[in-house]
Amino acid sequence: MKRMFIAGQWVAAHDERSLPVHDPCDGAEFERIPRGGAADVDAAVAAARAALAGPWGRMTATERGRVLMRISKGIADDAEALAQIEARDTGKPLATARNDIAVLARYFEFYAGAADKVHGQTIPFAAGHQVLLLREPLGVTAHIVPWNYPAQMLGRTVAPALAMGNAAVLKPAEDTPLSALRVAEIAQAAGLPDGAFNVVTGLGEEAGAALAGHPGIDFVSFTGSREAGAAVQSAAARNAVKCVLELGGKSPQIVFADADLDRALPIVLRAIVQNAGQTCTAGSRLLVQQPIYEAFVGRVADGFARLAAGTPAMDLDCGPLMNTPQQRRVQGYIDRARAGGVAVLAEGRIADGVAASGHWVKPTLFGPVPREHALATEEVFGPVLAAMPFDDEADAVALANATEYGLLAAVWTDSGGRQLRMAKALKVGQVFVNGYGAGGGVELPFGGTKRSGHGREKGLLALEEMSNCKTVVLYHG
Repeated sequence: MKRMFIAGQWVAAHDERSLPVHDPCDGAEFERIPRGGAADVDAAVAAARAALAGPWGRMTATERGRVLMRISKGIADDAEALAQIEARDTGKPLATARNDIAVLARYFEFYAGAADKVHGQTIPFAAGHQVLLLREPLGVTAHIVPWNYPAQMLGRTVAPALAMGNAAVLKPAEDTPLSALRVAEIAQAAGLPDGAFNVVTGLGEEAGAALAGHPGIDFVSFTGSREAGAAVQSAAARNAVKCVLELGGKSPQIVFADADLDRALPIVLRAIVQNAGQTCTAGSRLLVQQPIYEAFVGRVADGFARLAAGTPAMDLDCGPLMNTPQQRRVQGYIDRARAGGVAVLAEGRIADGVAASGHWVKPTLFGPVPREHALATEEVFGPVLAAMPFDDEADAVALANATEYGLLAAVWTDSGGRQLRMAKALKVGQVFVNGYGAGGGVELPFGGTKRSGHGREKGLLALEEMSNCKTVVLYHG
């Protein structure tokens, strides 16, 4: 039985309730965690507030950076154990889990170096005055992270919050809480003062809801479904608390006839099966110009037929889906599309020897998918790719923008003019040209437009989101 981490202590839930953690590869329970609730959130927020009034709040930016650098080193030193934890928790291939832990360490490294680089400004004003703009921490920040990339998402949201001098309360997904608890151990060993980072485990509708609506928090970061995001924003709004929300996507890969198809092919495949398609930036729509549609989609189909899903130790193309509801949801999209007459061009396989009770779904390629079909407009969140032809540049833009989402897009073309025109015309937060970053690197600001959410994470812009700007007007005569 695991414990939560509050005020530097490992504690059970206030009412001593617990929850099971299941292995996605066979559905079996392999661990239990505290089922935290409102009382536990109260304790964590109070601990964070006390940390701001104590040693953590008195640290200089340089000292904060050194603590974060020690956390990064601790993660790197413990990388293999963390990867094993992450793979067991999520079911993803070990190679993917190892990369996730490397990225987690990089988040703390990047923001360690950025901690003392947040500078103010001066503004020319009336005679006899000097105006200063100061960047200050928000206070207590709340972080509600999803189950698809638990380690990466912790780094993405908690590291910049700590770099700015905030104190953080994290609510990991109940399906995948274990890497967060291990990072809390590492942070404590690295000298992070008690209360600066707290982890409350539990259900979203209990601990998550209590955290989002808590009157003692000053900021909420949330990644998840649109429905849950709306609830989080509504709860935060009652306390006039700022939110950064990332709520999914329906990202297109737009392939023009003049593209380097040999380069595009493996990236198109990887962008939809990475993490079994359970990625907000999954390249779930393949838009191909008419003259090359049949030939290129045929090559993609050949690649799909070779894909395989298996356990983490098998280290294949992808693992299972996270849980039974997620498996049923994704399989439902596949079954309805088949029943509706949308052609299956290819599908991968489930590896021999896996447990039938696992949450398996075969990678599946459909095409041509009608433009109004659910596969073309809704986030499936699984290894399902919708291929669609387009005529020209204007048609590609219209088709790419024809969803409620706007998170990421890729443009494949050798025309420099078209690259820039497309990048400007696409209504998304990130555009990759002749590549696909699945969200991009730690340094690259990331976030959505339209129903994909608002605010920016990653890069130096995250530090602005995690801080307040104070204007100081000095009269000196």
